[in-house]
Amino acid sequence: MDDSTLHKVAQDRAGELPGAELDHPFGPEWDVYRVRGKVFMLLAELHGEAIVNLKADPEEARMLRDTYPQITPGYHMNKRHWVTVRAGLDEQLVRDLVTDSYLLVVEKFPARQRPVDPATFGRPD
Repeated sequence: MDDSTLHKVAQDRAGELPGAELDHPFGPEWDVYRVRGKVFMLLAELHGEAIVNLKADPEEARMLRDTYPQITPGYHMNKRHWVTVRAGLDEQLVRDLVTDSYLLVVEKFPARQRPVDPATFGRPD
């Protein structure tokens, strides 16, 4: 997967998530995706390279960084709770990481404010 595909896959997946919204609070060079006002994904270019910042469980983030050279601590984010994803990963993994980031944010909301149930969203019946 190249740089343009990385952003497209991440954007497409975010667009499928209930309540996800795109805005540009940091200027046009940063695409910021939120759910109920809380950020779950940021897309930008860094030195000409596409990056995607995603929330991640700290233990999973450590495992991901140890497993994939394309996943590093979150650029300009809390290094424990965010990862930066670069091109070269499998498309399904990128889609799963976007979903996981979204669900980490959603699970912090009171049940009545959740657009989906994070325990069952995306799981087969």
